Amino acid sequence: MARMLGAAMGAIIAAGVFATAAQAQETVTWWDFLSGGDGVRMKQLISDFNAEHEGEITIDATTLEWGTPFYSKVRTSAAIGEGPDIMTYHASRIPLAVSQGILQEITPADWETMGLSEADYAPATWDAVTVDGKQYAVPFDTHPIVLYYNKDALAEAGLLTEDGKPMGLDSREGFEATLKGLKDAGAEFPLASTTADGTFMFRTIYSLMGQQDGELMSDGEFLAGDNAEKLQNALAVLQGWTNDGLQTTYTDYPATVALFTSGESPLMINGVWEVPTMIDLKAQGKLFEWGAVELPVIFDHPATYADSHSFAIPANSGKEMSAEKKAAVLEVMSWMAKNSLFWATAGHIPAYGPVTQSAEYQSMQPNATYSSVTENMIFDPKSTLAGVAGPIYDVMSTYFVPTLNGEMEPAEAVEEIKYELNDLQ
Repeated sequence: MARMLGAAMGAIIAAGVFATAAQAQETVTWWDFLSGGDGVRMKQLISDFNAEHEGEITIDATTLEWGTPFYSKVRTSAAIGEGPDIMTYHASRIPLAVSQGILQEITPADWETMGLSEADYAPATWDAVTVDGKQYAVPFDTHPIVLYYNKDALAEAGLLTEDGKPMGLDSREGFEATLKGLKDAGAEFPLASTTADGTFMFRTIYSLMGQQDGELMSDGEFLAGDNAEKLQNALAVLQGWTNDGLQTTYTDYPATVALFTSGESPLMINGVWEVPTMIDLKAQGKLFEWGAVELPVIFDHPATYADSHSFAIPANSGKEMSAEKKAAVLEVMSWMAKNSLFWATAGHIPAYGPVTQSAEYQSMQPNATYSSVTENMIFDPKSTLAGVAGPIYDVMSTYFVPTLNGEMEPAEAVEEIKYELNDLQ
C-alpha cells in the first residue's frame, strides 16, 4: 500500500530534494527506539527507502532501548558530537531537548525543501513539535489511546448501535449504562484498564481532564485555579468505576490486553499500537469481531491524550553537517512522511494529512474510524518536566494507582500531586 502512494512521489522527491547533493552515495546514520510490531514495520520502510534510493542514499539504522536509556544516550552522544544524523523522538520530549540544546531547528527552508508544510498536519500535532515559534521535528504519526470493543459481546447484550459501535459514547450516563449492561450480561469486569500502572493511566486521566478544558500546567504553575478540581473529577469517575466493579483493579499491562483478547472484558482502553495484536489474532481465528473508536465523552466534549513519533536532527557538538548530508537527511524525512500509509498498519495515525485523507487509508479499519481523534487530541504540557519517562509521570503515578483502586480519596491525591509537581520546579 505504501508503494501505491509513494512510488510516484518518491521519484519526484528524490529528483528534487536530493538533486542539490553530490552524486556520491550518502550514508544517513539513524537511531530509533521502535521494537515489536512497529519496529518490524519501520525496518520494512527503511528497507524500501534504501532500495528506492540505491546508489544515492542509504540509511544505516540502529534500534536502542525505549524510554530513559534512549534519551540519555542521545544527550550524551550529541554533547560529544557522536549522535546520529536523524532519530525518532517523542514530541512530548521536545521542550526538554530544546532546553538542553540537543536538537536542530527544522527551518522554513528545510520544510520547503522537503515539500511539507504546516497545512499538512493537524494543528495539535504541529504545535507539539513547536517551541517558541520554531519547529524541531517532523511529525511522523500520532498515537492516541482508543476504546477497543468486542462487537460480539456488545451485540449479544443489545449494546451495539446500528453502525456497529458501542452505545453510550456521547455521555457519562450513557457509557456507564453500557458498562452496567455488560456487567448484567455476565462480564465480571466490563472495562479492562491498566490500573496497576499510574504512568499508563495518566493517558486516560489526562484525557478526562481535557474533556473539561483542564490543563495540567498553566502560566508556569501545575494545577492552578480550577484545574485541580478537574483532575479530581477525572479521578473520581475512574475510582467510581473500580468501586462499582465496572473496571479492573490492580491490572498490569499484559493482563489488561489478555482480559480483552480472551473475551473476559468486552471493553479496553489502550493505545492504537495494539491494533496489530488484534489483527494478527483475528487472522489466526483466535479473536472475536472487534473494533476501536475514539474515547467516550465523559464530561463536556471530546478530548484524548496523544503523543507523536517524530523525526529530529541532533545538534552534534563540534560537528557541522555537510550540505550533502543535510539534503540526504531531509530526503529521508520527506520520503517517510509521504510513504507513511504502511506505518498505519502498526495502528498509528500517520501525521501527514494527505496520507490519512487518501482512499487507501479511509478503507483501513478500524484505523479510519478512530482517526477522528486527530481533531480532539491533547498533548503533554510544554514543560521540561513532561514527556515520556519524565518526572511528572513519576509523581502522579505514585498517587494514581491507590486512588484508582479505591485506597485513596481523589481530593487527597490531587492535593499531594499539586504540591509535589510544583515542588519540582
